[in-house]
Amino acid sequence: MIYGALEAGGTKMVCAIGDENGNIKEQVKFPTLTPEETMPQIFDYFKKNNVAALGIGCFGPIDLIKESPTYGSITSTPKQGWSGYNIVNAAKEALGVPVGFDTDVNGSLLGEMTWGCAKGLTDAIYLTIGTGIGGGVMSNGKLLHGMLHPELGHFPIGILPGDPGKSVCPYHDDCFEGLASGPSIKARWGKSADQLADNTEVWELESTYIAKALATYTVTLSPQKIILGGGVMHQEQLFPLIRKKFKEVINGYIKTKELEDLDNFIVPASLHDDQGILGALKLGIDAANE
Repeated sequence: MIYGALEAGGTKMVCAIGDENGNIKEQVKFPTLTPEETMPQIFDYFKKNNVAALGIGCFGPIDLIKESPTYGSITSTPKQGWSGYNIVNAAKEALGVPVGFDTDVNGSLLGEMTWGCAKGLTDAIYLTIGTGIGGGVMSNGKLLHGMLHPELGHFPIGILPGDPGKSVCPYHDDCFEGLASGPSIKARWGKSADQLADNTEVWELESTYIAKALATYTVTLSPQKIILGGGVMHQEQLFPLIRKKFKEVINGYIKTKELEDLDNFIVPASLHDDQGILGALKLGIDAANE
């Protein structure tokens, strides 16, 4: 069977078709304009490929509560035209197939759980650090939803002494996303992350924020592995800095085999930036089998 996968982002929509073994047969992209402009192209693509089901990993916040009258909707996004859009109902009406639905970051984690470096684990975190900061959580073998879904980028982290910048989050003065996302780096230093690769001051500060956040996730969610993706994490010099500072923050309090091997505890995404689309594929496969 052929399944459809949609990684719905605020900038672009990545569409793919693949099989139950995670083999991506084809992948295309559409710019994220308004629903009226973007979604007909996407539905035409999946119709043409006669998919058996569709999985959607979506930017949010979104309504994941199946009993809710607005299940399947994008809720309070500032993305023009998308707030209140029910992407699940629209897909079901257009395609007439089962539709699986979750956050984009939970989708990326699901990709890693199924075909990547979190395979075989029961508890893991996937964090994307890029245009924003978001995270997916696997707890006891299941993706965590709760009353909505985790928003790992929006807890207060506190501005570090000497930080020349300020939060770029319109909601919070000192949240993780506001102080450590790609736009925060650019606002603070005047250049994007990829233009600052050789500036050690940038990465000393960035790694400190990330290490503090990962320590908070570790003591609250107790993961077996933390996977870091997103554009900022393409700066691979961050990983040894984060691990070193994470160890300092934990300060020997937690003693497990995982924390004795930080090179395999705090790791980069393992699926060549396809973790999101592969997770969406798995959402579609699971929806077909429900």
